[in-house]
Amino acid sequence: MMHIKAKSVAAALVAIIGTASLVSAAATKDTLLVEVDQAKILHLEEPAHTVVIGNPAIADALVQSRDMLIVTGKSFGVTNLIILDADGGTVEDLLLHVRGDENGIITVQRGPARQSYSCAPYCERTLVVGDTAESYEVLNTQIESRLGLAEGQANPR
Repeated sequence: MMHIKAKSVAAALVAIIGTASLVSAAATKDTLLVEVDQAKILHLEEPAHTVVIGNPAIADALVQSRDMLIVTGKSFGVTNLIILDADGGTVEDLLLHVRGDENGIITVQRGPARQSYSCAPYCERTLVVGDTAESYEVLNTQIESRLGLAEGQANPR
């Protein structure tokens, strides 16, 4: 897990991805890059009182302590993350890019049908936004059923 100082997010991003292209796209804001279904720890130099995510469908932020947030990518896209102090002053105003994790993901395209597999080391179906709705729903139903059983529900659906 990576620790990033909020005041140096742009420099850390350049070090992570090896380019300043995302940073230059938002010259007035630092940019934070998070992958879907991954979390990053964001250490703040000033205490946070209020945390705002522009589009909560793209990312979520969990306040671990007043000086540490955990930002989780939920779906592809770009939104913003605003952190305010107790007086309503801006502690941070970040541009938040959420992208897919391509490591170990194989996409199979058969005509209009698309399915994704996580291959680490064996290939198993996985849920990826953009897969064919029918195959996505079938796998999602199986996962929800299994989670329901794990939580002790006799009839999860």
